[in-house]
Amino acid sequence: MSNEIRLYNPPEKNPEINIWMSFPAAKSFGLAALGCMSIVKTLDMRSDYFVETIFTDTTSKRLKPSEVDIFGFSLSFDLDFLGLLKILDDCSIPFYSKDRDETDPLVFAGGPALMANPEPFAEFFDFIIIGDAEHIDTEFIDIIKENKHLKRKEKLELLSQKDGIYVPSFTKYEPQKGVTKTNGEKLSITKISAPLEKCIATPVLSENSFFSNTYVIEVERGCPRKCGFCLASYLNMPVRFCAYEKIIEKIDEGLKYTNKIALLGALITAHPDIEKICKYILKKKEEIPDLEMSVSSLRADTVSPLIIQTLVACGQRHSTIAIEAATERLRKIINKNLTEEQIFETVKTAQGNGLKGLKIYAMIGLPTETDEDIQGFVSLAKKLKNAFKNFDFTFSFGTFVPKANTPFQYCERESTKSLEKKYEYLKKEFNKLGIKIRTSSIKWDYWQALISRGDRRLAPFLVKVYQNGGNLGAFKQTYKEMEKQKLLPPSEEFALKKHDIHEVLPWDFLKTLPSSDALIKEYTRLLGNYKEI
Repeated sequence: MSNEIRLYNPPEKNPEINIWMSFPAAKSFGLAALGCMSIVKTLDMRSDYFVETIFTDTTSKRLKPSEVDIFGFSLSFDLDFLGLLKILDDCSIPFYSKDRDETDPLVFAGGPALMANPEPFAEFFDFIIIGDAEHIDTEFIDIIKENKHLKRKEKLELLSQKDGIYVPSFTKYEPQKGVTKTNGEKLSITKISAPLEKCIATPVLSENSFFSNTYVIEVERGCPRKCGFCLASYLNMPVRFCAYEKIIEKIDEGLKYTNKIALLGALITAHPDIEKICKYILKKKEEIPDLEMSVSSLRADTVSPLIIQTLVACGQRHSTIAIEAATERLRKIINKNLTEEQIFETVKTAQGNGLKGLKIYAMIGLPTETDEDIQGFVSLAKKLKNAFKNFDFTFSFGTFVPKANTPFQYCERESTKSLEKKYEYLKKEFNKLGIKIRTSSIKWDYWQALISRGDRRLAPFLVKVYQNGGNLGAFKQTYKEMEKQKLLPPSEEFALKKHDIHEVLPWDFLKTLPSSDALIKEYTRLLGNYKEI
């Protein structure tokens, strides 16, 4: 018996086109991927579309690959390519667009990883959506449906005329010139930005979802604070908030099926009606005693007693805040304008209103970081422990990864050896303090950095990494072999290199908000007083 509850009623089907949609991971993660699953819902509400979801652990499918017209993927992270290639492999669909024929589906994709920099993956897709897919999801499928009689190339030519649609096969890449049309003309792809009119929420509940039986509601998209390294801020400009009335409607809808709700957004406490939302949830709690609510990470300078009281009343015992850097100097440089006083006030509010602990997100290897900044984490942790007895702190560290289409896309990444020394120091000092510490894998972060600012030359490398097992050893050995064959430049050129602001970057053809000039201006503003420029 299926433990899934579909929270919408698709119409009776008379399909004219068959679609596969995939989040390239295990089904538990796919069901929790709100963006991907909301698009599945939109498509499934069309009587002339037949839609099937595909995951890396899907064991049976109603359709054969030859019966599928369109195969869509949502890529959230750089390393999602491993799941993508596994699914294509399992379905016997060629990895490269150029190797597919008229019997293969048109393979497309969207998602944050591709919005930031599609180039490492470009040759895998027939077309790529740049921006918010819910604005054009049925529009481009209708183009394909109405022109099923045409050849693949002819369909792609029609799609390429739409804003937000990138067809890599109509372009070429040269390291010094970037991406241009095959005839050498300038290429410009405009990002699509959609208003949050629908207030997206979970379409399928499942106890096997990563967020088990949880009804997730997107309350805002983007972040107004715009930290210099942050994709969530820069890929989702302008910041958009769902209307209060629509959020309340979604809360009521979700509570018909489950007692668990979650509010999703990069900075939910920036919502202009967050206090009203909390009051409404507390009111619903009186009607539903076992109601549970969770939220994504809190911003330390926007946490109010009411927000904490709501979380605690709805079963939360711990929450998270992100400080990124330990010193005010470095927080100011990365545009994380957060004072130590505000951090302490947040912890005071959290403890005073019933939370038992906080996870604190932090980062090492940020531009201009010094030994004093690393020591600052130890000093801050010590002060927090002394000031707040019987309160649980966990520091969770990642390393700085320069991301395309952020102001810090030009910055260099610190060497693995140097970062490892910093982690060793922090682990030793935090253990002395008796404070829990979690650290990311520096080696995995390195390969993420390589892909995040890579170009089209990486596609064969990604395929070979997948074929060689997709582990760290496969990344290292495969790159070493291809570099030796002169097929790729030294890996440091992608992963560590500092880029000049006048350099042509692989993703420059994307016309995003803000513009390249605006990113340069912000980069210069944040780092202009230092030798980074």
